Amino acid sequence: MKITITGRNFKTYPKLNDHIEKKLENLLGKYFTDDITGNVVLSREREKDKIEVTINAKGALFRAEEVTDDIYEGVDLVVDKLANQMTKFKGKLQKKYQDNKALKFEFLPDEEEDEDEVEETVVRTKSFDLRPMDVDEAILEMEMLQHDFFVFMNMDTGKVNVVYRRKGQNYGLLEPRY
Repeated sequence: MKITITGRNFKTYPKLNDHIEKKLENLLGKYFTDDITGNVVLSREREKDKIEVTINAKGALFRAEEVTDDIYEGVDLVVDKLANQMTKFKGKLQKKYQDNKALKFEFLPDEEEDEDEVEETVVRTKSFDLRPMDVDEAILEMEMLQHDFFVFMNMDTGKVNVVYRRKGQNYGLLEPRY
């Protein structure tokens, strides 16, 4: 388990780092083996403290962020959000794999992320494996990442699709025509 803590316009200190590491290790120990990475970014925005946490566990990405007056309160809120995401994801996996109660996430395939500057207009490039999944799984993955859209291979059609969040609580699905 490797946790990286970074400060942007925020000065970290050992007591805070220890608190963050302890909270994340307690949470991650419930769900994962030791081969995961966590990135924590602490920053100061508009007189408030912001904490962003991204957990990469063999392709399963969990992300949460919180803006608060007290950074310790923010750590607790982010850990709660991550715990909810992981519990929801584990429940989905248990249903998919016949209620295997001892299920951890170690069987998930690796997902690669690449950060290259290709042109002036492209500031970030991400590479990822398209895993076959149904629309509900894609929406769950999008929600866990807290993104507005998610690209996936639709297991029903075998085509690349995009789910996206519409205004309100609805979702949209983009299906290509060839």
